[in-house]
Amino acid sequence: MKISGSLFPFFLFLAFILISRASSAHNKNDFLECLNLQFQKSNSEIDSIYTPQNASYSSVLQSTTRNLRPASNSRQRPLVIITPEHESQIQAAIYCSKKYGIQLKVRSGGHDYEGLSYVSQTPFFIVDMRNLRSISIDTEKNTAWVQTGATLGELYYTIAEKSKTLAFTAGVCPTVGVGGHFSGGGYGMMSRKHGIAADHIIDAKLIDANGQILDRESMGEDLFWAIRGGGGTSFGIVVAFKVKLIVIPQTVTVFNVTRTLDQNATQIVHRWQYVADKIDDNLLLRLFLRSINSSNGKRTIGAFFTSLYLGPVDDLLPIMQEKFPELGLVKEDCTEMPWIESILFFAGFQGESLDVLLNRTQVSTSYFKGKSDYVKQPIPEYGLKSIWKFLNEEDVNRAELQFSPYGGIIDDISESEIPFPHRSGNIFMIHYVVGWSEEENAESQRHINWIRKLYSFMARYVSKSPRDAYFNYRDLDIGMNKIEGNTSYKQASVWGFKYFNNNFRRLVHIKNKVDPTNFFRNEQSIPPVSLW
Repeated sequence: MKISGSLFPFFLFLAFILISRASSAHNKNDFLECLNLQFQKSNSEIDSIYTPQNASYSSVLQSTTRNLRPASNSRQRPLVIITPEHESQIQAAIYCSKKYGIQLKVRSGGHDYEGLSYVSQTPFFIVDMRNLRSISIDTEKNTAWVQTGATLGELYYTIAEKSKTLAFTAGVCPTVGVGGHFSGGGYGMMSRKHGIAADHIIDAKLIDANGQILDRESMGEDLFWAIRGGGGTSFGIVVAFKVKLIVIPQTVTVFNVTRTLDQNATQIVHRWQYVADKIDDNLLLRLFLRSINSSNGKRTIGAFFTSLYLGPVDDLLPIMQEKFPELGLVKEDCTEMPWIESILFFAGFQGESLDVLLNRTQVSTSYFKGKSDYVKQPIPEYGLKSIWKFLNEEDVNRAELQFSPYGGIIDDISESEIPFPHRSGNIFMIHYVVGWSEEENAESQRHINWIRKLYSFMARYVSKSPRDAYFNYRDLDIGMNKIEGNTSYKQASVWGFKYFNNNFRRLVHIKNKVDPTNFFRNEQSIPPVSLW
């Protein structure tokens, strides 16, 4: 058959597609054979390898997919999910990934806001750390070794089993994985008194791009610095962290007080900005803002002051009456409890058994988009009123702003002590979030446009040059690497300086040294590029 000149390019293109698909399929099969062979060499069971043909594949994939939005926008599913039970299986995964060019993703708790631990635009597989979650507590030295597949809930539960006066400073959500949370910072309800999680990391075990297992001594202080707030997956796979535990009183006090616009919420929130970062370090006054229905059915703004005080209520009340009388806190608003029960209180599990902290298989049904900012000067009352208007544009309780206060010991630590730079000069951090259900996902762009519009409006009230952001509230809107090919320093610095400020330069130097081929990569991983 003679092919006309006009059809020849089409057939050439079709042949290219068919050859590419055949090559890709062959590559995937070779990759799977490589994994099976490497697992056999290390006497590992292959039942920790899940392919799409496996009956448990979907349940394993979805069990720690916390935000359904990124996956709903991705056409790629992982070729394989590996749930290693020991380090040799991770080494095998790295070896086969490098040999066949299949991108490796690491998932601890699945809470990455943009789903970068479980979605990709190119063929990939997941190393899911769920089976590497052992926790060892040393009550004499006040330390703990925590594998990165453990959740915060599992860590808190295990500490409480061993001691009533030891704790750890990290986030409030019990299903968050230790691996991503610690390596990205780890702000929590005790951070004004005790700092963030990454401030308390004293050793680590990491597998690098060559499959070597390193501890703090063998990895060197540069790499050890980088994985404490610089995002561990840019530099290797962190298998475990050793952390210093903190000493707390046996009794803490919590309260959750709500004020609406009719109860002077605007004025109280405005005043909060002058108090929250300067009040007693034992007190963290966190603030949640939502549009709600009032008792008469009309829309209003609810300001929820959700707080932890490290001590008894009788010590708390005089502080509040002197420093923040506008809130009108009374003893009846407060509840004394052990620290571990405050974890249940802030996670919304008050009154339930502590065993709920061990539940890591809560399947998510939510779609959401999040963003973050840092505030260095109080937002004026007219600015707050503009925020109220934005919140009222969305449905009741659909969108939320969290104001998380800084100050305290956070101010006393140098911004270059670890990669997390958000220290002195920040009054509070803003967390923006808007969510919707699966049935409403067709309207997702409307909600995303809303949060982007609010974020744009807030530029006048937040940090500038750079406009800072919190790495654990990942946001691809602020910039991202190239999906394929090399990312320039200039391109990566668009987002890098927002998360890390000047620490970004040092992180790039370290990446150049420990992973020059950019094996560990994603849309916002530190790139190995020359600064000069």
